Amino acid sequence: MRVTHKYANQSGFTMMELLVVLVIVGLLAALVGPVVYKRISPAKAATAKAQIEHFSTALDAYYIDNGRFPLTQQGLAALRQSISNAPDWNGPYLKKDIPKDPWNHSYQYLSPGKHGPYDIISLGADGKEGGEGENADIVSWQNN
Repeated sequence: MRVTHKYANQSGFTMMELLVVLVIVGLLAALVGPVVYKRISPAKAATAKAQIEHFSTALDAYYIDNGRFPLTQQGLAALRQSISNAPDWNGPYLKKDIPKDPWNHSYQYLSPGKHGPYDIISLGADGKEGGEGENADIVSWQNN
């Protein structure tokens, strides 16, 4: 009596075929990876600029209702929840909670600002004032 296995006549991949596929995948990753990485940094900066612009729009609506911008101590949180000294608050002025910047740092808010009625600042990838490239600050008073 001869025992046959269900998969006895099927062939699989050889070790050489698997190695060739792994080499090809590795080459593709080596070629495509740096291109994708170069696009991440500008995308994060563009996201920070868009968020700052969104905050500015919400702050303008707050100003229209209350005749002033939230103070530094009240921060951007005043766009989401009523504060005691804003009797004409008609918010929330933002639909979602205040996000962190794309590098997971809190946005800095000053009112009155040094460059206008308010300043909104993202400190970039390093989380420190100043910097260049990915570490550059993104601010509300400049069109970066």
